[in-house]
Amino acid sequence: MDPVVITLAILAIAIVAFLSNRVPLGVVAVGVSVALWITGVLDLGQALAGFGDPTVIFITTLFVVGESLDATGVTAWAGQVVIGRAGTRRTPLLVVVCVLVAVITALISVNGAVAALIPVVVVVATRAGIPPSQMLMPLAFSAHAGSMLALTGTPVNIIVSEVATDAGARPFGFFEFGLVGLPLLGGTLLIIALFGRWLLPSRTPASLPRDIAAHADTLRRQYAIPDGTELIGVRNGVAEVVVAPRSELVGRHLFAGMTTPSGDLVVVAVQRGGQELHGLETTLRPGDTLLLSGRWEDLERNTTGPEVLVVDPPSAVRRSVPLGVGAKRAIGVLVAMVVLLATGIVPPAIAGLLAASALVVVRVVSPAQAYRSISWTTVVLVAGMIPLSTAFVETGTADLIAGALLDVVGGGSPHLALLAVCALTVVLGQLISNTATVLIVAPIAAVVADDLGVSVLPFMMALAVAGAAAFLTPVATPANTMVLEPGGYRFGDYWKLGLPLLLLFLAVAVLYVPVIWPF
Repeated sequence: MDPVVITLAILAIAIVAFLSNRVPLGVVAVGVSVALWITGVLDLGQALAGFGDPTVIFITTLFVVGESLDATGVTAWAGQVVIGRAGTRRTPLLVVVCVLVAVITALISVNGAVAALIPVVVVVATRAGIPPSQMLMPLAFSAHAGSMLALTGTPVNIIVSEVATDAGARPFGFFEFGLVGLPLLGGTLLIIALFGRWLLPSRTPASLPRDIAAHADTLRRQYAIPDGTELIGVRNGVAEVVVAPRSELVGRHLFAGMTTPSGDLVVVAVQRGGQELHGLETTLRPGDTLLLSGRWEDLERNTTGPEVLVVDPPSAVRRSVPLGVGAKRAIGVLVAMVVLLATGIVPPAIAGLLAASALVVVRVVSPAQAYRSISWTTVVLVAGMIPLSTAFVETGTADLIAGALLDVVGGGSPHLALLAVCALTVVLGQLISNTATVLIVAPIAAVVADDLGVSVLPFMMALAVAGAAAFLTPVATPANTMVLEPGGYRFGDYWKLGLPLLLLFLAVAVLYVPVIWPF
């Protein structure tokens, strides 16, 4: 069978699998690479090359860097201090939230920034008397704009930069994306500030994320601990646990002031059914609640076993402590990585590897924590779809589609060709992962640019912009999905604010990008 037909068939099956939401993204991506080998379209080395691709390695390291900022309270500090000073008026608060998430996104990715700021934004909005639904969708959409401020904002930026290099052009600089990112962010803020009140629902969700920042006050009230007693600090904290059924703690004598059997933690209080237990003869039963105090690392180590059930994981509570242990080291490593990326002294993958390794060496994150922080779904998705891009080039599929596209729009206007490429990207990006979309469309865009005899750079940058315009559905990106429940949104809420933003991104991609990166 013709390799072009096979490649297109594999693409069609992959899109159907993505749309079904029944097959995990990683499984679809791996299935694509395996199918390309089984059918003989690619050899084994080509089919598995994505898993060793420098782009994939760089993306992987960014998750570790993002985890270091989150785990050491850098993100919490930004949220609590910066947003806390914005006041309670809707527009200033909204602008501060949107700018903050955009800046954080540029450094640690869309999903990481949105996930870290959702609880902070919900609490701040509630305290200001603003429905969370008026704040959370702007949070997610501003993160999309912020992803265009720097190379590290999204895997898509890294992908288009590598494709540009493969096409014989230069890679994009670290801050070069900001030339288009700043206008996008400005336009996004303008639309949200002027029209968001009417385009967003005023709805309170059935349940709200917990205010972890007020965790200590909650525990003081629950366990009648005197005010002024420090429960949560930079190096030490508390953990509330429940004695599990069949736990080895059942029947043990344990009371306030004792150390735990491990000797690392101190028992602050013991309760049964909400009532304080006193006395040296107190024996534990399943369901009893303990409040334990100690160093964060000791709390984490002693509450992960089967003996107790943790109410709030110490790792989650620790993230609410602004600028905790290791924060300065995490910021220092981040700055060093940005300098390496901005100057181009080493390739991005090496800069990322050096940063991730440094964070482990200086004990900002543990090796296990580093592995857990990586979104393996994203890594496998990119690695598995890269061979499909290779197949598009190797089999001539990209040439075929590019030729058909030019036959439709004509070969005289690169602007029309750019519009067609961006429109295809925008449509696919609402239905399947924008990363997968860009991996599919990028080789086609490169061939179109070559056939027209113009620079590939405007096509790649416009492709990144169009890929970021995933606004119309809650399933378009994980960030859109994250705000669905805490914002109390419905499926049909997204397109109302999303459509004007999508048109803005499309206009910038087609009209503004070629001005900065000429054909």
